[in-house]
Amino acid sequence: MIGRSRHVVLGFTALAGVIIVGTVGYVLLGFGFLDALYQTVTTVTTVGFREVEPLDGAGQIFTVVLILAGVGTALYTLTVLLELLVEGHLGTAMERRRMDKQIAALRGHVIVCGWGRVGRAAARELEAAGMRVVVVDMDAERVATIPRPYLHVCGDASDDDVLRHAGVDRAAALVAGVSTDPANLFITLSCRSLQPHLFVVARAREESSVNKLLRAGADRVVNPQEIGGARIAAFVARPRVTEFLDVVMHSSETELLLEEISLAPDSDLLGASLGQAKVRDRTGALVLALHDPELGLVSVPAADIVMRAGQTLIAIGTPLHLKRLAEVAGSERLLDRAT
Repeated sequence: MIGRSRHVVLGFTALAGVIIVGTVGYVLLGFGFLDALYQTVTTVTTVGFREVEPLDGAGQIFTVVLILAGVGTALYTLTVLLELLVEGHLGTAMERRRMDKQIAALRGHVIVCGWGRVGRAAARELEAAGMRVVVVDMDAERVATIPRPYLHVCGDASDDDVLRHAGVDRAAALVAGVSTDPANLFITLSCRSLQPHLFVVARAREESSVNKLLRAGADRVVNPQEIGGARIAAFVARPRVTEFLDVVMHSSETELLLEEISLAPDSDLLGASLGQAKVRDRTGALVLALHDPELGLVSVPAADIVMRAGQTLIAIGTPLHLKRLAEVAGSERLLDRAT
């Protein structure tokens, strides 16, 4: 498709060049500008109207050269244009251009590399969470199966230009989820070199690849087989707990949701302890854990722990409870999703 589009552009450029040269040539032979343009167009298109002005020997030679160059150029341009129209490539090219404009306008989106089973599942969950997704896959046939509303780029996700095309400099996160560990390693390295602060989650098939991906710059490494096995075991050992967590994390029908809410610099909660803030009484949401940039994850935060900007509250509640908590915390991400 891209190759044919380039041929059309090349054809029109060459045709425009022939018309310009022909017009200038006839002007030099004594024609007026409009007459020179008219004579050039009728000559190149083989319409065959009479000459606007009588031609001497030099004019006839020039016209012969113009016919030989112009007719071939016009036929070439018309042929590739018709091929593009007949085969439907023009509509595809226009759709690709519209999609490129949409990608260029994105901010804070997630790039999902690989449209396999893992990539599809990740994109589906991210879209359900209210995040925009750009899919990158190098298999053109597989890319053609990507449904709306997912935006996509066809290309090698380890290629810097492809990542730039997907908006890596404006993205919030990247998922390296292609089928092989070496490919995910290269994607992680390429992404990290272009966007040092981007949050990167990489897929690993082999346990030995986990440390390599972490050293390459991945923030988190996920082994789907390990997670799948652990989840199966959890359903056997603690079925009720696992079912509850599964419903809270993934079901759209339950009233309760589990969410992480960041404390903004202008939050009403800053400087107060969890006990003093009375988060449950004010919002209805229950804070289960807290993540601090220095302390890490505090799974059972004490009532006297003081809340600071940059911390993240992990809370459970109804969508309304969580929205109230987001309001007092100043969490724009959750407020944007709730509106």
